[in-house]
Amino acid sequence: MPRLSEVIAALENLWPAERAESWDAVGTVVGDPDQEVTRVLFAVDPVQEIVDEAVELGADLLVTHHPLYLRGTTTVVASTFKGRVVHTLIKNDIALHVAHTNADTADPGVSDALAGALDLRVTGPLVPDPSDPHGRRGLGRVCELDHPLPLRDLAARAAERLPATAQGIRVAGDPSMTVRTVAVSGGSGDSLFDHVRAAGVDAFLTADLRHHPASEFMAAGAHRPLALLDAAHWATEWPWCELAASQLDEISDRHGWDLRVHVSKTVTDPWTSHSPSPGAPN
Repeated sequence: MPRLSEVIAALENLWPAERAESWDAVGTVVGDPDQEVTRVLFAVDPVQEIVDEAVELGADLLVTHHPLYLRGTTTVVASTFKGRVVHTLIKNDIALHVAHTNADTADPGVSDALAGALDLRVTGPLVPDPSDPHGRRGLGRVCELDHPLPLRDLAARAAERLPATAQGIRVAGDPSMTVRTVAVSGGSGDSLFDHVRAAGVDAFLTADLRHHPASEFMAAGAHRPLALLDAAHWATEWPWCELAASQLDEISDRHGWDLRVHVSKTVTDPWTSHSPSPGAPN
């Protein structure tokens, strides 16, 4: 069985910490480098529900997309919910490793997994990483559909293919407009509107779209209509867990580690129900 340090080295090769944004908090949060690893669990959020699942599974390593302590802390006391997470991990000899913005821009990364879930063909990054001579790394992806679809059908595909959430898929734009090209970005994406406009795509699928940026984006496109598809943050990033697990599986097979790699299907999206307004557009 490999040691934690060996598995982490493999993960760091996939998602180097130096490629994370300066504000991010990635890497190993909890764990003894010399402990053996036999079972790994991938998930989006390092919340107590996921940690309890890792305990029940008998995992030695939990890999999450979202950081536990993004803004730092002065305490890990168990009376706080994040402190309880740390205590549970340590008591059960479970390591925690985070790959966040370094996984967003990776090749393949979070948005590649999102595009794959929707059967979109990736043509390149939305915001290329200037340090990549091959032009494959970067934030978001520009994609093409195999054949044009009405916006309503693309939204229906997203609702069907992405994990089910209370929000579903919100749409801005004419439901009957034809979509041939789509930009996608897992997680919060309204900071990328200028890049989406410059990419010349027909639609943009992302998450966490806010009222004012979305309203201004749609108004600015009066001469060339563009559609927005707003999915739940968790749902747009969960496909990466399956991609990352398959990458670690391949590494395990190559090294003869015989790791058991799992993906959590626990829904950690915070929204639990949705009541549509009577008479609202559908």
